[in-house]
Amino acid sequence: MRPVTAITLLWLFWAASWAAAAFWADRVEKRAGFQAEAPYRVVLVLGTILFFIPAHGYAGRLRLWFPNLAEAWICVALIAVGLAFCWWARLHLGRLWSGTVTAKAEHHVVDTGPYGLVRHPIYTGLLLAILATMAAKGTVWGVAGAILLTIGIVMKARLEERFLRGELGSAYDDYARRVPMLVPFAPA
Repeated sequence: MRPVTAITLLWLFWAASWAAAAFWADRVEKRAGFQAEAPYRVVLVLGTILFFIPAHGYAGRLRLWFPNLAEAWICVALIAVGLAFCWWARLHLGRLWSGTVTAKAEHHVVDTGPYGLVRHPIYTGLLLAILATMAAKGTVWGVAGAILLTIGIVMKARLEERFLRGELGSAYDDYARRVPMLVPFAPA
């Protein structure tokens, strides 16, 4: 198997399994709403389109670097680690998970497992997988897509922060003082 095939399969498996797991969640009590979510969604869609433009066949200025085989397989391993971290966080969060910014019935702060390392471990895992994919591709489109995806993820994380502070109050503030937002072991 070639690294490009492994990368494609990892992302396809993650996307399909993530979509299937979306049905395993508690009832929504309150939403941030479409208007609040539209800006980050637009950025994420544009980033995804650019990010997944195929890397093969590019020459000249569209290809910024050419990873060797060992580097490409290291990127595959980092993608797998990032996506596995996402799944650990998703499973640990359980039925409180949502693909949109919401509060569930009996919503509370989860600060154990991956949520003891960062407040948004799903996004942390995605960012690792995105950056490793970008490094494996080495294209202008991959870099542009990764930048937009990173911006979109940070926008969504900040919206979630504001929303959760409003819903959970001082419990979330205490959590945010103890645990960094996206980078493990960084100052909170």
